[in-house]
Amino acid sequence: MAARVEYVLVRRRVHSGTRTIGRMCLAIPMQVRAIEGFQAECEIKGIRRSVSLFMLQGEPVSPGDFVLVHVGYAIQKLAEDEARSAWELYDEMLAADA
Repeated sequence: MAARVEYVLVRRRVHSGTRTIGRMCLAIPMQVRAIEGFQAECEIKGIRRSVSLFMLQGEPVSPGDFVLVHVGYAIQKLAEDEARSAWELYDEMLAADA
């Protein structure tokens, strides 16, 4: 199961005094609806966000593509089946938590 979601987690290290604490941040798959310059209007499940494409300058992104969004930045392009698979897993986790 961990291999399935590996691509949606962004690893980072936080330095706290003399030790390093490993933390993980979540990146959310979203679909690009419109693009203007380096800004994209993205949507998933009826929620729209303005997302920066600055980190994907070397990769062509078009409306209809799926991207991973972390703190307002698209950090990676995804295939549609990868994005849907991630959301299926999120829905399972939310259902189990309810």
